[in-house]
Amino acid sequence: MAVKVSLLERLNQDMKTAMKNKEKTKLSVIRMLRSEIKNEEIQRQHTLSDEEVIEVLMRELKKRKDALQQFEEAGRDDLVQQLREEITVIEPYLPEQLSEEELRELVREVVQEIGASSKADMGKVMKAIMPRVKGRADGKLVNRLVQEVLS
Repeated sequence: MAVKVSLLERLNQDMKTAMKNKEKTKLSVIRMLRSEIKNEEIQRQHTLSDEEVIEVLMRELKKRKDALQQFEEAGRDDLVQQLREEITVIEPYLPEQLSEEELRELVREVVQEIGASSKADMGKVMKAIMPRVKGRADGKLVNRLVQEVLS
């Protein structure tokens, strides 16, 4: 039977491998992630669970995706390439993301469960759906799909 390795242990193992293989980008991204996790542990005053580590990783991924969009618009190809590499390092540590179709189906289910009928119910739907997709879907995408279903 395979032993379940915590996300933090996996990051540490991958950091050592990146050091040995001289993978600079991967090494720097993992170090930054570990630093963010450590800062979060200091703030919360306890060792983070895998779910809490995923929250930190999602936050870091979101920062990069937002910055990526801005750099693409500004034509900063050098920074765009760097951010894409960072994103490809972070993504494997996150749970598999829901496809847009799976997400749309889930939104429809939640809208029916709640009995939402108009955009006025948007807050209720978002409140009900976000805990279900935590770590597996981008909030902006969820928001857009909820608006589509409610309109």
